[in-house]
Amino acid sequence: MFLSLRRFLRRLRAMALSSADDTAAVSEDDRRPWEPPFDASKPAPPISYPITDLAALASRSYLSEASNFHLPFNRASTPLPCPGAPLPARRRLLVCHDMQGGYRDDAAPQGGANPNAYALWHWHLMDVFVYFSHYLVTLPPPCWTNAAHLHGVKVLGTFITEWEKGAEICREMFATKDSAHMYAERLAELAAALGFDGWLINIEVKLDTQFIDNLKEFVNHLTKTMHAAVPGSLVIWYDAVTVNGDLSWQDKLNKYNKPFFDLCDGIFVNYTWKEKYPRDSAAAARDRKYDVYMGIDVFGRNTYGGGQWNTNVALDLLKKDDISTAIFAPGWIYETNQPPDFQSAQNRWWGLVENSWGVLQSYPKELPFYSDFNQGHGYQVCYEGLQVSSDPWNNISCQSFQPMLKYTGDEVQTLVQTSINFKDEQFSGGGSVTVNGSLEQNVIFSEQLFNGGLYMENGSVLLFYSVNADANCAVGLSLDLSSRNKENTSILVADDIATFDRKKQNRMYSLYVQSDKVAPHASDNQNWVLYQATVQSSASYTLTGINIVCTLKTTGEVNTESEEDGSSEANGSRTLPYHALLGHVSIRNSNDDKLFPPAKSWLIEGGYISWSKNSNTSKLLSLKVSWKLNTSRQASFMKYNVYVEKLTADSNAKASRSFLGVASVEAFYVSNLQVPDEVTSLKFIIQACGHDGSCQELEECPKLFLVPVDHSV
Repeated sequence: MFLSLRRFLRRLRAMALSSADDTAAVSEDDRRPWEPPFDASKPAPPISYPITDLAALASRSYLSEASNFHLPFNRASTPLPCPGAPLPARRRLLVCHDMQGGYRDDAAPQGGANPNAYALWHWHLMDVFVYFSHYLVTLPPPCWTNAAHLHGVKVLGTFITEWEKGAEICREMFATKDSAHMYAERLAELAAALGFDGWLINIEVKLDTQFIDNLKEFVNHLTKTMHAAVPGSLVIWYDAVTVNGDLSWQDKLNKYNKPFFDLCDGIFVNYTWKEKYPRDSAAAARDRKYDVYMGIDVFGRNTYGGGQWNTNVALDLLKKDDISTAIFAPGWIYETNQPPDFQSAQNRWWGLVENSWGVLQSYPKELPFYSDFNQGHGYQVCYEGLQVSSDPWNNISCQSFQPMLKYTGDEVQTLVQTSINFKDEQFSGGGSVTVNGSLEQNVIFSEQLFNGGLYMENGSVLLFYSVNADANCAVGLSLDLSSRNKENTSILVADDIATFDRKKQNRMYSLYVQSDKVAPHASDNQNWVLYQATVQSSASYTLTGINIVCTLKTTGEVNTESEEDGSSEANGSRTLPYHALLGHVSIRNSNDDKLFPPAKSWLIEGGYISWSKNSNTSKLLSLKVSWKLNTSRQASFMKYNVYVEKLTADSNAKASRSFLGVASVEAFYVSNLQVPDEVTSLKFIIQACGHDGSCQELEECPKLFLVPVDHSV
């Protein structure tokens, strides 16, 4: 009973039914980008959009580049870390997106300009993410799939029928067995082509019993076809229409909806269940109880516990009953402007989830591993301390591995706080981990960043990290290791080993590794310092944690013994301000040298080139830039940075270089680029970036040259 957007739907319906002479007719501002006169075949800034009618679904037009210019931009580029792996045999947490009708800032595959755009970053607390809207076929924008897959979370689209129009659609779809099979195959094709992992099926209409058998055929065939096309994929049924054709939400798994459950991978139970219903559902599911996802509406409408800031009440009960859950509409935090701000409120709310259900994902699990703590939005873009753009932006595809910072605001007011900082200067991406507050001189502060599950190999790994700290602040990283016989050890990596070694808490580290300063390639920024360390690894250990470690540097002479036992008044209990930023963490095998293909290995071309006159002194250019390797080698890069240089006839003038954006696929659309008349040539630069965070030197990148068209001729 998806109710959160009923008002939105009624508003859309009212606008759609407005007569031509109605003064309340739909304005251009109200119209969604894909609504008429939208022509998907025409070049335009790429958008993600749903399929809104059966004819479009049946025609396969979405998957034709001839009829859908936007298709290449809507393919997800990040695979799951273990493709084909089933969900774990434990209670699971599914998150159903449902945010302001869907397709908002996230509908731009190349990103937008809203630094406050909605995003999720607590991926370590979930197993499945469903992108939901009230359109017939909701295709997840690729940014969500890329971010979720990076963290090991499966992504589903939504197929929904509702209202009388939905009943008409069902009567057409399920008129015959062949028709039911055909539409199931169309949905499976879409998921496989766009790179997501299956479907939530919500038939929220009353049906005549004559259509039920073919509805079951549809569910069964979709499940089998999805499994064949995308191993490890999921089809989940929503608790709405019953096997008798009634639109009657059962709020539990029972004989009225179990026939559908038996044909697919799980059921999303409506969220108005009572206290005993989870146990009843688990009993009905027998050995498949973890495939039952009890719904919780975060908006709190008739949901157990009341949702909102009491969502954990329902979670605690479901944890006790050992059954899975489906959290519906966590965007409530964003939509209702929960105080004091979105970042704080989101971290607080997900902290309730973590306290109830714990951490469900772990990373790193494989090398290379890289995180610049990018949440997919910010106020600037940097690379190795160099600011390449000062424009605000959003692009969830740019998320790197998210730190698992625990929310402690409601529990303990600590002297030092760890947070993600977007507004200060960054090392790379758009964010950094900031530790701010005050520390006692003899205290070592540690905060977990990542909860790992990386099986080490014999040899060594290279660890890189960047620091921007006040002069009296020392920063290091500690690596938690666990042996096969469950013995735990911890390695401290820092450039100032002596400072940490003198502290009374130094006994928590069994080994110290010295890190050395490395000169960044891209910048002479003196605020950021890049460090490198070599850590010996053993196959008998697993990396279970990465932590930031902070302390104050000692000034003057130090009595080590008095400092260790805390008896030094001057150096032991003295509290001083502490401020430091961690810009990134990168780990790779020492024998993995990143070699980027030379520029001549790439085929790069411009298409859909359009020039128009902007003013008496400039033109506007739009084009699609595409690139691919012209060798048999498969490209495997995290992203591509796209730049343009504007060259003039003056050979002594330095070309102005502009950062255009980030591409997750091998294409980028440039829209209305302003080109002054004195520009004689444009040079587009495509910079490949590896999964370890390294990027190709700009001088060695593939380039596309373009000469402006003279409109005066």
